[in-house]
Amino acid sequence: MSAQIIDGKAVAAEADAAAAKAGAALAKSLGRAPGLAVVLVGDDPASEVYVRNKGRRAEAAGFVSTEIRKPADATQDEVIAVVRALNADEAVDGILVQMPLPAHIDSGAVIAAIDPDKDVDGLTPVSAGRLLLGRPGLRPCTPAGCVLLARRALGDLSGAHVVVIGRSILVGKPAALLFLEENATVTLAHSKTRDLPDLCRRADILVAAVGRPEMVKGDWVKPGACVIDVGINRVPAPEKGEGKTKLVGDVAYAEAAAAAGHITPVPGGVGPMTIAMLLRNTVLAAAMRAGLPAPEDL
Repeated sequence: MSAQIIDGKAVAAEADAAAAKAGAALAKSLGRAPGLAVVLVGDDPASEVYVRNKGRRAEAAGFVSTEIRKPADATQDEVIAVVRALNADEAVDGILVQMPLPAHIDSGAVIAAIDPDKDVDGLTPVSAGRLLLGRPGLRPCTPAGCVLLARRALGDLSGAHVVVIGRSILVGKPAALLFLEENATVTLAHSKTRDLPDLCRRADILVAAVGRPEMVKGDWVKPGACVIDVGINRVPAPEKGEGKTKLVGDVAYAEAAAAAGHITPVPGGVGPMTIAMLLRNTVLAAAMRAGLPAPEDL
């Protein structure tokens, strides 16, 4: 069996277009385009690239994109003051604080300062509580992207057995809850789960979000299963030359693709979906804050 590749770039492009269409329709009621603000502290190169991509795609969707930059030595109080000012800005519908923050800043305190109704990353305690309780709210972007990719590959997920490897608050735990919302049966596993390979072999949908390069081997995959690889790991690539590196996921891709029915590549799978879900959340936040129903085509 050779797996069908789930093209995250193509699905993300469709999601971006849907957010742009919904945002344009919403702008007629709001009298302005949806607004997304990103706060970047310091000069981490990877964060710089990510923030630039977010801004580019937000502007392409017709949103008002704002970047607030603070130096790496900014105090925690200064960063929280920026967040509070954005909370009070009626033209801003979504706020995202780019991680990681410098070590001297408590990221939890900064995230907690974000207005939950503008929390387009879905990371505040209130957003987490809404997800756990099944109440309307803004869902974490990467897990939401995983669910959308699985739905595109398989259609209705009701009754499917989903195994999520990884219990982080960023991906693993919210992914488990989001798949439960799809009426799947979910097992949340981790690196210390007993007989983990055997458990994975029973999964209709296997989500790898453990942060270990190529941990999930091909013989862990049930024939015909859908494999969603969230991992992004940079490892040495001696075949490319001395000192060269490459990106790999948490799944041994070639092995898994030989058994799976559907699989996401790394890169080009889950990664592009994160910004797509961010744009969707910005539209949802704008509608929610205006007391308007959520657009149906998102």
